[in-house]
Amino acid sequence: DNMDIRIQSLKFDADQKLINYIEKKLSKLPKYYDEVSKAEVILSLLPDFDNKNVKVIVEVPGNQIVVERHSGKFENAVVDCVDVLKDLLVKAKEKRKEP
Repeated sequence: DNMDIRIQSLKFDADQKLINYIEKKLSKLPKYYDEVSKAEVILSLLPDFDNKNVKVIVEVPGNQIVVERHSGKFENAVVDCVDVLKDLLVKAKEKRKEP
């Protein structure tokens, strides 16, 4: 598994526990599309109540898939992003197989 995972947190420091959690969740993505080369995660805080924002940018051959979700907890937003990414990666993989 040589997917490059980069995590940046804007205007705050993500703790190691959160970083480990994100890496663990994202490391499953290549199961859905083995050509995922890179995943970039941008964590930020929104001014409103459900203020934990997670943006994931996944690079696959010839394409970039971007998913953004927010929640009261970063972990929940990450899970939401990964759920959406699973579907999008499966679709991208199938599209690539088409003649």
